Amino acid sequence: MTESTKYEIKVKVHTTYLPEQSDEALDRYVFAYTIVLSNTGTVPAQLISRHWIIADGGGGVQEVRGLGVVGEQPLLKPGDSFEYTSGTAISTPVGSMKGSYQMVAEDGLRFDAPIPEFILSVPRILH
Repeated sequence: MTESTKYEIKVKVHTTYLPEQSDEALDRYVFAYTIVLSNTGTVPAQLISRHWIIADGGGGVQEVRGLGVVGEQPLLKPGDSFEYTSGTAISTPVGSMKGSYQMVAEDGLRFDAPIPEFILSVPRILH
């Protein structure tokens, strides 16, 4: 068994534009994102913290770091999944997010679970 399959967290993302919370006249575009983390490895692992890189279409970048997600630090046993929804605001109709979750395996090994880059886009902006 390789180390990479022992410590493996898959990340799936679904985004939604929230027009009722956005104010396009003030360049405020709000998005919800739902994340599903799945432990596809063979060792239980706990999510300790997160690191996000949020980019808007104008070249602005925000970095966000913090403990847990939505106030939780879930422990994922092999085969377990954890789903949560959060949100962000950017100043352009299109942007992107990417980052990583910092995990600690039951055996004490610390590893990062990458969050692949995903697009934030107001509907009908991108074709």
